[in-house]
Parts: sequence; C-alpha cells; structure tokens
Amino acid sequence: MASTYITRTVSSAGNQKTWTFSFWFKRTSNVINGDAYIFSYAQGSGQARGAIDIDATNQNFLVQFNPTGSAWTTHTVTSRKIRDVSAWYHIVVKCDTTQATDSNRLKVYINGENQTLDSYPAQNFDTGFNASYQHTLGRYEDADSSYLDGLLTHIHWTDGYAYDASDFGESDSTSGIWKPKASPTGITYGTNGFFLKFENSGAMGTDSSGESNNFTVSGTLTQNVDTPSNNFATLNPLTFQFASQFASIANGNTTLTTDSGSDWGTLLSTIGASSGKYYCEAKLQALGSYARPGICDMSVDQQNSSTQWYLGETSSSAQYSYNSATGNLYTNAGDSSYGDSFTTGDIIGIAMDLDNSKLYFSKNGTWQNSGVPTSGSTGTGAVSITADKTYGFGFSGYASTVWYVNFGSGYFSTSIVASAGTAPSEGGIFEYDCPTGYQALCTKGINSF
Repeated sequence: MASTYITRTVSSAGNQKTWTFSFWFKRTSNVINGDAYIFSYAQGSGQARGAIDIDATNQNFLVQFNPTGSAWTTHTVTSRKIRDVSAWYHIVVKCDTTQATDSNRLKVYINGENQTLDSYPAQNFDTGFNASYQHTLGRYEDADSSYLDGLLTHIHWTDGYAYDASDFGESDSTSGIWKPKASPTGITYGTNGFFLKFENSGAMGTDSSGESNNFTVSGTLTQNVDTPSNNFATLNPLTFQFASQFASIANGNTTLTTDSGSDWGTLLSTIGASSGKYYCEAKLQALGSYARPGICDMSVDQQNSSTQWYLGETSSSAQYSYNSATGNLYTNAGDSSYGDSFTTGDIIGIAMDLDNSKLYFSKNGTWQNSGVPTSGSTGTGAVSITADKTYGFGFSGYASTVWYVNFGSGYFSTSIVASAGTAPSEGGIFEYDCPTGYQALCTKGINSF
C-alpha cells in the first residue's frame, strides 16, 4: 500500500508497558528496497516516537522505542530474515516490561515460533506505545516517507494485555502450516485496542474489536482476495536480472514496467505448479516495442542472470510466449503462426492445462487459434507444452512496456475489473470467464487438484 496509510489519534493514554501487536503481512516490491514501517507513533518531529518495521539492509524485524525523543533503543530479531515475497507472515509482538526476566519483557513470534532478540527493554520501561499520540499503520509517522508496500490483514492491538501467537493463530491439522484463527476468542483489547479485518470496502479503517477505535484512511487502500487463508501468485521481484534490473514492479507486485532502454525485462510468478489447470489475465497498459506473455519452466537458468531475456528466447528450457507484434507463438528460439496481434488496452488470458500439457491464449475474451481450453487431451487449438515441468506464468516486455497482471485479485493495477466473468471455484476475480475446471494460481486452487 505505497503512499497509503491509516491513522488514529489516541485521545486517552493507555498502558505503555504491556501490549500486544498481532498482524499478517505479505511483502511486495518496495519493501526490499527501503525500510518497511508497519506501525509507528510520533508526538512530533524530534520528540517521542517509536516504530515496528523491517530494515532495508538486512531484512531484519525491528521493534524500536524512543519515548523521550532523546535516544532510540532497537531490539532486533536475529534468528531469521523477513524477505520472502511469495508467502504470508504472521508476526506477534508481545510486550510486558513488568516482567523480572528480560527475555519475557519482549517477545516476537513469527509464524507461531518465538524468535531470538539481540536485546530486551529494561524492567518497567515505558515504551510510548498507547500514549496520547497519533498511531499509524503503513508508514513512518515522524516523516512523510518510508511507506509500506505490502499487504496487511487481521491486525490486533491490545492495550494492557500480553498474548501469545497461539491466541491468534494455529497449525493446520492436515498440512501443519500456520494459519489464522477465524475468530480468536478470549482477547481483551483495552482502551486503545483494535481489530482491523479490512472487510468493509466502504470503511476500511473500521475497528471490529468492539472498542470503536476506528482508523482514517489516507490514500487508496485496496481490498484484496489474497489472504493468509488463500495465498495468490504475484510477480516475483527475486527473478530480476542480477547485474541490471531491466524491469520494475509496483501495486502489490502486479504491475511490471520494463526499462526505457533497448532492453527486454521479464518476471515470473511467485508460485508455480506441475499439475492442475490454471488461468490468469494481463492488460497491456503500454507497449514500448514488443510484449510477450506466457508460461515458463520455473527452473529457467535466465533468472538473476547478467543479461536481458524474454520468454521463448532459448531452447534450453520450456518457455512459451505470445508475440504482440505478429500474434505468433514464440518458443525454442523460434516463432510459428498462432493468433492475432495485440496492442495497448488489450487483455490477454492465459490458460495452462498441466494435466494434459496444453496451453491456450485469449485476446479480449476470444480464444486464439479457435482454442477450447476445456477440450482436455484432445487439445483443440492448443499449444502443446513439454510435460513433467513446474510452470509459472511469465511476462516479458521491451522498451517501456507496462503489464497490469491479474492473478485473481480482480484488479488491473488499482482499477477493478469492468465486469467480472465466471469465477473459479476456489477464489479469484477475472474480467472474462475463467474456463470450467480451471483455478487461479493460488494455494486453494493448487490444493483442489
């Protein structure tokens, strides 16, 4: 939510020694390139302030206090980094500085596991949190900067009560994966406590704790179907070329903008699959010279290489793309006649049937080459792809090309789809009908096969 944040001015001070902050967080592009401020407060510039954030250099999770405005105390998680852009994190900060044992005064849990900190607050230390200042989610409050570019949900804050991670999350009985409790019980929020679900699209700052501590939204806060219970694919910034980044991403890692020079930029999805049937859409917002959407073997060795590349450029791995200029299919470093050309404003659908090793492309809802994605092993109008690979969606562009990719969120960049088509059974919103039997590339979609 870059350039977007939510605030609440605390009118009556609460407990500054004992509190809990629980939230679910998914990293996106700008978080890697700058400090990610998740929560902060400030009395004013150069005065009392504090923050909970991830540092830019080492991707360490930090809890920082400066209640007098004179000196910061920073407590750093040393046991793990926060740098995975493909998954949701559950983080709980449990503070109770009245405890005699230093390691009990501040605890940080990540996905249910208690982490090691490099230091702890002094006994009975007043942290400044819950004081009568402005509290902010999504940027550093002491400066109009350091906005968080990421996803947040199920945010709990308790005033005067210290809770463990197990009060908010639990291990799935089948997979063992840490997941949110749908309705946590026994939580007392206190004077300044709140619970933000972001479930009311018309009032995203609504507090569901019963304390009526509502937040005010500044900027455009986008509601998303990507949640800890159903994790959706996005564009993966870790597939940038190592020597030069020939593309940039934004809007929750769903917008790709290629370099303005004579270069190709290519990014793959964060999630891949080796079986099942999956659909996504992408709108060509700007066309520099060429654009090529498609799919790619996730083990492709061009990722993080020192040179530019595009889908289908090499025969050394399974790559398939649809050429904007000619409408041809490009694979194995060569092209063949396939469909219509496309340009700025067109929406390209991609359907990959990994059970039958078939691939289909649509242009503005019309399947190219008279393709029928539901034709199974017959593969009417299909592109035949190499079997037994793990494929992800991929997008290439040349010279200032911009792709708005919809993996099922229901948005092209920050604009909602014009009129949603038939949705897949396991979640996702697309402009056109998702072919019967196909899913969005998300955890529930993958698990349905």
